[in-house]
Amino acid sequence: MPTRREEDEATIRRHIGRVVEGIRAKDLDALRRLYATDVVSFDVEPPLQHVGIDAKLKNWAKVFAVFEEVDYEVRDLTLAVGDDVAFGHCFGRLSGTLANGTATNGIWVRGTFCFRKTGGEWLIVHDQASVPLDIASGRGVTDLEP
Repeated sequence: MPTRREEDEATIRRHIGRVVEGIRAKDLDALRRLYATDVVSFDVEPPLQHVGIDAKLKNWAKVFAVFEEVDYEVRDLTLAVGDDVAFGHCFGRLSGTLANGTATNGIWVRGTFCFRKTGGEWLIVHDQASVPLDIASGRGVTDLEP
């Protein structure tokens, strides 16, 4: 019989799967249900932080406007789950067909998710997507693969 932590980890993995499904469907309402209302997001796009669910969804809406068809892939998801807080890290890649018809393989980013369990439900309270930085040039390195 699975332990509570194993059940919670399975729930969180399904939650990340629903994030992927919501992105692929370009479904902002589905994504809204997966984040805490006070989520803080450190995304690859300025500003330094996006605070609150509306700011997070505005960022996704920008992405969806750029893509005709969008795909998202998660690799190497690792989770650490406590009683009411959990975090995970992975590699993620946004790809698809741009609105102008150009296909793109996208870039791999490093992703971090932090969850809080409230009222029995796990919600994302923080996420971060980043690319490594080349210190000498001051530019992000976007051609790396896991």
